[in-house]
Formats: sequence, structure tokens, C-alpha cells
Amino acid sequence: MTLLSDLQSLLGPAHVLTGADADSYVLDWRRRYKGAALAVIRPGSTGEVAAAVKLCARHGVPLVPQGGNTGLCGGATPDASGTGIVLSTARLTAVRALDTDNDTITVEAGCVLQAVQEAAAAADRLFPLSLAAEGSCTIGGNLATNAGGTQVLRYGNTRELTLGLEVVTPDGEIWNGLRGLRKDNTGYDLRDLYIGSEGTLGIITAATLKLYPRPVASCTALLTLDTLDGAVELLSRARAGFGAALTGFELMSGACLQAVVRLFPQQRLPFEGDSAASPWFALLELSDSESEAHARERFEAVLGAAIEDGLVKDAAIAANVAQSRALWHLRESIPLAEAELGKSVKHDVSIPISAIAGFVHKTNGLLQARFPGVRHVVFGHLGDGNLHYNVAHAPGQTEAELLALQGEIYEVVHDSVHAHHGSISAEHGVGQLKRDELPRYKSPVELALMRRIKQALDPQGLMNPGKVLQA
Repeated sequence: MTLLSDLQSLLGPAHVLTGADADSYVLDWRRRYKGAALAVIRPGSTGEVAAAVKLCARHGVPLVPQGGNTGLCGGATPDASGTGIVLSTARLTAVRALDTDNDTITVEAGCVLQAVQEAAAAADRLFPLSLAAEGSCTIGGNLATNAGGTQVLRYGNTRELTLGLEVVTPDGEIWNGLRGLRKDNTGYDLRDLYIGSEGTLGIITAATLKLYPRPVASCTALLTLDTLDGAVELLSRARAGFGAALTGFELMSGACLQAVVRLFPQQRLPFEGDSAASPWFALLELSDSESEAHARERFEAVLGAAIEDGLVKDAAIAANVAQSRALWHLRESIPLAEAELGKSVKHDVSIPISAIAGFVHKTNGLLQARFPGVRHVVFGHLGDGNLHYNVAHAPGQTEAELLALQGEIYEVVHDSVHAHHGSISAEHGVGQLKRDELPRYKSPVELALMRRIKQALDPQGLMNPGKVLQA
């Protein structure tokens, strides 16, 4: 109780939540994990974060950092003990600086991603990180998980978009590394250490991020393909034809899009007949710095050649912004359609692009041999090798029966990922969900190095315990 009193004195009683007021903070977005907390605190500045961390360290009380609570692996959810504090960054929302000459923006960790995009756009700049939860996820969470999204092909993950960080260490010190420098070779890169660490090494409170010129024009097209191998070949052609102008290349199985239009009748595929029943679809986007006419000319030249060669069967090119948004809405509605159809066993994996077709064919076969009739829900960011390879229940099988097999399904899929030299977490992080899987796929040397870093920076083990690394 002394700790809670001290926190109330520091932050004000309105920002130290207990009981029912804390309920929404201890349940993850997928409703997979529910924990408990001694309290939820909401500091309003980096100084308050540091002071709160010092109090918790003095009392030996663990901290669970939390941004928008949109994570998919339970990384921001406390355990069930009720002994820890959830530290929400919801009040750290300032845009501290925007420098158009240096093309940088410095924002606090609680800034919602969409707000950062809008601040950049108001200055006629682009912040290219884009993902489905951008209206509620926060920059701090994006950094903690090294989030990906739909434009990684052109701009990279959150790590590649970050120049500097401000971090509160586990003992309550503040590291101000908010440098807007593209080159700084003055020792170990602490920035990269904290990005992707899921709050287990410290609490990110602010970041200096890269901005880009806004494209003059863009072109979007939805294409139909007969095979996954054809999609990989098309990606190679698109890269050769568009170069860095290729900003998006999304892959969707026909079953995914057909479920979207069946469940959401207000959405339509821009195809009829055999094309609408295609086994595979690709969504391409090209950004151009010259003109709309130049963009469309390049787009049509590459796609025209692919159609003539029989690689692409049909193409629908958006004629305006509204049509482009409608095509992207089809892609973004796949997870919603999945949810309507019931729970599935989800995988967020990355595979070398050259091995993706082989991985899907091989893994589909392994699953059918062991769990006959399960449905394969395959979509994702083909341009950077990130697949959401999900497994839905077979006809006549209940959700409960499928979920009872979850551990076995994980093993089959993740073993296949490992055999194809991939990663079992591409953009969602590890959290609680994949923590116990890591020893199966990471070498003892790699895990030992990670544990040494954790021990060196957080010797009391108070930063987000139980996440990423096993106890």
C-alpha cells in the first residue's frame, strides 16, 4: 500500500487505477490472456515514468509497459499473480518536433500511429508505417515489437524507420538518444537493442522517426493468378520493373477473399466468373514521384507483359483513390472475416521469398496428413516474405476440437518454418504466446546471449517478466 500511496502522490489518484477501473488493461486484444495487476498507472511525462519506475524498483514490484493494447501475442498483458504494475503510455501523446529539412518527426510513445501519419501529412511528408490497427496502436508498441505492415517492402520495419529513442531504464534513469542522425558510429547501437525487446529491457518513452516526401501519384491493382509459384515470379518482375517505386505486394488465397465478399456483401470483387474464383490474388501498389500518367504507364507496361505471358490471368487497376481504397479494404477485411468464421490457429511467420511456394505446398500436405480436412487461410506481405499462415477448423469439427490441437498444429507449422530457414515471428513479436517455442528454434548460444543482455540491463527481472524469455 505504501507503493500505491507513493504513486498516487506522484501521478495523482486519477492516474493510479485499481479494481474494475483496471479491467480493460489486463485483458489482451484477442481475449486470449487475462491477468491481474496491483494497479494501472498512467504517467504524463518521461520524468513521471522515470520516477514511477524508481518507486517500483525500490519495492521490487514488476512493471508491464502497455501502449494501445493491440498486441497479438500477450506481450502487454500482466500475469495472473496481481503483484505487478501495468504502466500505460496513453498520456504520452506529444509531437515534440517536426523537421522538414531533416525529414524527421519526434513523438512520444503514446502517440497513436494514425496521429503520427496525420502530423506528417500536415507537413506534406509521409510516415510510411501502416497496419490494420493504426487507429489505435501506439508508436511505443510498434517500436517494442518492431511492427511491420503493408509497406515494409519499400520502407522497412519500424526499426528501419527509427533514428533515435528516449528510454527509461529498469532503475529509473533516462537515456536520451533522440538524435536525428542517419550516421552515428560511436559505439554499440542501443537503439536497435530496445526496438523489438517488448518492454523487457526498458520503457521507450519517445522516438525520432524518418519522414519521406509524399508520392505524387500511386497506382493499385488486384490481380488473379493460378499458382503461388506464379505470384513469386510476378513479384520478381515487379521489382525489376518498378524498383523502389513498388511499395506494396500482398498475397491472398482465393478462399480468403471469397470469404470476405460472402460475409460482407457491401464489398465486391472486381471480377466475375472464373476470375472471381481464382485460387490466388495479388494486390500491388506503385508510388511515383513524377506524375499520375508516368505511374500508370509503368504499371500497365509491367502488368501487360505479365498478362501476355500468361502469368497474370486478370487484372483490375484502380481508376481513382476510392477504388484503390476499396481494393485495400478487401485485403484488410480478411482478419475480420476470419473472426466471423470462428477461431483459428494463427501463425505470423517469415520465409525467404524463394522458398515460400515450397513452404506452403509442403506444410499444407503435412497438416492434411495429420489433421484431415483443416482449412488453410493464407495471406500476407509476399513482398517481404511475411505470411499469415492460419489454420481453420475442418467441416464438422468444432472450434474447441481445433483449439485442443493448437500445440500440435504449432509444432507442425513452426517445424516447417524452421526447415525452410524462416522465423516463427515476423511482425507480431513473441510475448507469452511464443515464449516457450523459442528454445526449440533458437540455438543455445543465441538464447544465452539474450539472457545475458536481460540480466545486465534488468538484474532484478522487473521489466515485463514472463515475456520473450522463459524464467
